[in-house]
Amino acid sequence: MEQATFGAGCFWGVEDKFRHVPGVIATSVGYMGGHFENPCYLDVLSRITGHAEVAQLTYDPTLIRYAELLEKFWQIHDPTSLNRQGADRGEQYRSVIFYHTAEQRQIALQSKQALDQSGQYDRPIVTQIQPASTYWLAEDYHQQYLEKKRQASESRGV
Repeated sequence: MEQATFGAGCFWGVEDKFRHVPGVIATSVGYMGGHFENPCYLDVLSRITGHAEVAQLTYDPTLIRYAELLEKFWQIHDPTSLNRQGADRGEQYRSVIFYHTAEQRQIALQSKQALDQSGQYDRPIVTQIQPASTYWLAEDYHQQYLEKKRQASESRGV
């Protein structure tokens, strides 16, 4: 099994988009890329940590390639939007790929360059590509948040 870590706005939505992708074995949400030890959600929200909200995936590379995960990553957010996605604003919502291996780095760089040159966007891709650092798991209530909300609504008959 291998890991992939992506920041593309609010981590609830990012995780939700990857949870049921065939070959993705597990997902979690947390914080990465900052300078603050053991942050909590309110620390990250206050913009004092430098961390991005991220989804970390465990995937089976015999079932899905890293390049395919990147294709999904590009599709689920606007990679030309600096430090914001939709109504969410701040560096914690930045577009970022945290690579775990030299091979992931190379694939991410090539993927970003190909997208930038594709003409799909009028503005340049601002997605950062950085080495993975310490991953700080977010509080339990953030894990699979949107899925839990859907299940709660269904159980109430909404």
